[in-house]
Amino acid sequence: MPAFSLAPALSILAAFRRVSPVRPLHTFLRTTEERLNPRRLVVHEPVDTRSQSAVLVRTDAGLHQRATILCESGHGRVPTIVLGGFVPDGPEQVFLLRRFFRRTGDLYYFNYPHQGFSLDLACAQLDDLVSELTVQGQPPVIFAVSFGAGLALDWLRRTRLAGRCATLAGLVLVSPVACVDDLIAPGTVKPATLLGRAFKPYLTTGAVSEATIEKSRAIFTRMFEAGAQNKETLRTLMTAPEMRQLHGAVMATIRGITTTGARERVQAMQAMIAPTAYFSQALLPLTEAPVLILFAEREDAVLDSASPTRFALESAHRAYFPFGRVHRVNALPGGSPVQHASLIFHVFEFLPYLGSFYSKLRSTKLKSAA
Repeated sequence: MPAFSLAPALSILAAFRRVSPVRPLHTFLRTTEERLNPRRLVVHEPVDTRSQSAVLVRTDAGLHQRATILCESGHGRVPTIVLGGFVPDGPEQVFLLRRFFRRTGDLYYFNYPHQGFSLDLACAQLDDLVSELTVQGQPPVIFAVSFGAGLALDWLRRTRLAGRCATLAGLVLVSPVACVDDLIAPGTVKPATLLGRAFKPYLTTGAVSEATIEKSRAIFTRMFEAGAQNKETLRTLMTAPEMRQLHGAVMATIRGITTTGARERVQAMQAMIAPTAYFSQALLPLTEAPVLILFAEREDAVLDSASPTRFALESAHRAYFPFGRVHRVNALPGGSPVQHASLIFHVFEFLPYLGSFYSKLRSTKLKSAA
């Protein structure tokens, strides 16, 4: 018997979101489907580990720095790989979008380790997973958020440097942060943004104090709690048990990242190259797959006004991605402003762009299979 699915109904409801108060009904249908088909996350053991093995041999990266890849089975043949930001972990990053993604194919989450991080190893894991899925005839969509978008861009840059072209069905970059300069302008004594001020102490050569770590935890907690303040809006997005589950998972991640883990994530961002630095015919375009780039209307709360990544992708995105589109995601009438990477609290604002993008991918897949 086929699995019960309310996805078609949810799609119709999303399409009429601007003219009909469908959010409570959307939540009811989604949670009903969740009860009938509860989430089943399994650890994905890679078939091909050649890239990872090479990194472990030639660098000082260790197995403790390897991301855990979790998988949920989907209903199509276009899988999605989720690369989250610094926090939360992948499953929480797309908490309200999981069933949307699973309409198109399997869903893979990169959960970064709490006790360490290696940019080389993360790129190698991504390389192996994309290769594995491509060999299976299922090139994936990479859905990358904030810091995860920086990881995706750096992986694409490295792939081109190696003389290869990544085989992807598509790429989505949400509020991309691809280098430290996106958060803190060079030479800045006091960063303009709250997140920039949290990162500044990590950029010194000395040890990072426990007080600095606690301050970082407090800032990320404040950012999450700020989005959760509007209780009326939250009631239209998720149930009370879901909110408790989400809050607990996000807080556990924030508390669980160790001093070494936090420092190595920042070091990874320091090692990333700003897109403006490789504006060259030798490397561009990064991919000819369809690309969707989404900036929130209130990016200035996180991104520095001189962010090189935002400048490059807004002013010259076709040089990097010939089949790319850039959109600014604004609040619905009467809603609160859309914040950086706010996929949980502004899911209805992001859905139209994502729905259109994935609809075209599904249509292309069906045509190629015919």
